[in-house]
Amino acid sequence: MPKYVFAYHGGKAPESPEEGAEVMARWQAWFGNLGDAVVDGGNPVGPSKTVSTGGVADDGGANPLSGYSIVQADSIDAAVEMAKGCPIMDHGTVEVAEAMEM
Repeated sequence: MPKYVFAYHGGKAPESPEEGAEVMARWQAWFGNLGDAVVDGGNPVGPSKTVSTGGVADDGGANPLSGYSIVQADSIDAAVEMAKGCPIMDHGTVEVAEAMEM
């Protein structure tokens, strides 16, 4: 079954421990609903650098990565349907791309 990368963009840090617990519970519930489709729940990421032939940018570009997960699904359309329930959708986006077998 193909694997898909969910690249998270945007989002915001919780403003209180209570909000953090609420956000974490939403992520855990979403992953629970995805079940065995979750190959790697991934992690949030820290500040990034964008490397190009023109140099290095410290801000991660116009739409910096904020985290990732890897899932398996029958098709990219099925993976997109899974992504629609992601909690980051409140304040960000999910980019879905197939992880190509080499």
